[in-house]
Amino acid sequence: MRSIKLGTFSPSVLLSVAAATGALVEARLEVTEVPAKTSAHQFEDLFEGRLDAAFTNPDNVLAYRCVPGNPLGRTGDVRILGAVDRGLGLGLFTAPGVAGPARGGRLGVDVPGSGFAFIAFELLARAGLVRDTDYEVVSLGSTPKRARALVEGTVDTTVLNAGNDLVAEAQGARRVASVTEIGPYAGTVLCATADGIATHADALAALLTVTSAVARQLATGRHREIALTAVTERLGLMGPSAERHLAILTDPAIGLVPDARLKHAELDTVVYLRNRHSRAATPVTAEEALRSGLVDSSLLPEA
Repeated sequence: MRSIKLGTFSPSVLLSVAAATGALVEARLEVTEVPAKTSAHQFEDLFEGRLDAAFTNPDNVLAYRCVPGNPLGRTGDVRILGAVDRGLGLGLFTAPGVAGPARGGRLGVDVPGSGFAFIAFELLARAGLVRDTDYEVVSLGSTPKRARALVEGTVDTTVLNAGNDLVAEAQGARRVASVTEIGPYAGTVLCATADGIATHADALAALLTVTSAVARQLATGRHREIALTAVTERLGLMGPSAERHLAILTDPAIGLVPDARLKHAELDTVVYLRNRHSRAATPVTAEEALRSGLVDSSLLPEA
């Protein structure tokens, strides 16, 4: 059995289905999910070898590979190995009782220099609000933490996805905008450092094969009851909310990626958001990032 310590931001229904169907055992894989406190902590753990790989936002990989001014103040040879999902309902939400984004509010983010924060800045800008002028930015860490803060009224707006959105909606939060309004977007990718790839190449390739295969099976209606059980157990969603999340998982525009391929247009959106909303001195281009080795397709399953 091959073991992988995998950093995650939200509990993975995809991995739960892979485990429950026996796909992980068949691939001789044991995956231990390690919840991330923040993106900076996740990448520090990757660089220090405390994690073997991570499910993370592609902007994080871009930042910790190509942007020296990232929250850690260091870069490393970290690479995107494949795409996992296209956002899973990723969007901007307001707290219960808050009708929409308004001046004087508080925006909850992981850290201000992260991909989800850039989405929030962009969607709020499109609503006519200026960062640090019309609203306060508050660093709160991972998505589940931000969902709790939103429901409790600690912040007025935040970006949620991956079931956290539906948990918050069930408690009165309101979805006011979607990342799809900005452009094609990859919400989660599998990444690892060069050392992690060298040590765990076979296991990481197997993980990509398993996750993409399970994504295809879910898209065709297989494992429906297993998936609904996983949604309930991992995310606490039941009834219509669980059904809604399963529909999101299988939606080709915002759901799981059945071939693990990251599209160039999705990377373009990530780069656009970083260049528009990051306070780094030097812009990054998609072409420069790709030439640097940002995307490593060597472990992708055959098309």
